[in-house]
Amino acid sequence: MSEKAAPGPDTVVTACLVIIGNEILSGRTRDANLPFLSTELNKIGVRLMECRVIPDIESVIVDTVNEVRRKFDYVFTTGGIGPTHDDITADAIAKAFGVGISEHPEAVDRLTRYYADPALFTPPRRRMARIPHGGTLVDNPVSVAPGFRMENVFTFAGVPMIVEGMFLAMKHLLVGGRPVISRTIRCSQPEGFIAEKLGAVQDQHPDTEIGSYPAFRQGKPSVSLIIRGTDAAKVQSAVDDLLVALTALKAEPEEIPVT
Repeated sequence: MSEKAAPGPDTVVTACLVIIGNEILSGRTRDANLPFLSTELNKIGVRLMECRVIPDIESVIVDTVNEVRRKFDYVFTTGGIGPTHDDITADAIAKAFGVGISEHPEAVDRLTRYYADPALFTPPRRRMARIPHGGTLVDNPVSVAPGFRMENVFTFAGVPMIVEGMFLAMKHLLVGGRPVISRTIRCSQPEGFIAEKLGAVQDQHPDTEIGSYPAFRQGKPSVSLIIRGTDAAKVQSAVDDLLVALTALKAEPEEIPVT
């Protein structure tokens, strides 16, 4: 996908996020990168189709990356490229691509200038300059230690502020398709009451996705319906038909303004 020409208007460009870290799986750290990346990717016409959360185990990282890089146009990994012993993502990515890994001269230069005092540029910090052979650096405007790219796989740090900086630094490299348009309708009846009509509207609009998300508002059941698609006219048509169907059911539908 990295060298692909600009896609046509109906091209679906896909991505997968691989979140790497025992701290995520243990519940000690809450991931904040998924909502950011999914939102930003959609803006440029790249649909995040899958997210996997995996441990800091080399064989799992290797197998997962090799699977998803063949399945999706783009893969993003977060976590595991810091200075500690359990930061093994770079080594695992190298193994996934069947290449070696060593210090990247430009990464060493950046980190040397960043730390200034040689005493601060410790051996653990120097580990962050190790890049799989053939990889290109992804700029880190926050703390300098770079991420890297291997073909269609982009490897980021795990800290949300750094992920945001890295993504914004490299997003111009991505070639997207048509962005997904999303609209929301909220109604005051439970899912079971509206399910039949909802299914009928979905059948009438196969080019849109209608998701149903139940909740309680002020102690009463409600449902938010998310209508998604790449064609504005088709999305609007589905919205209109849903409003008619829900009004007939006296479900008090309310379209939530786009923000």
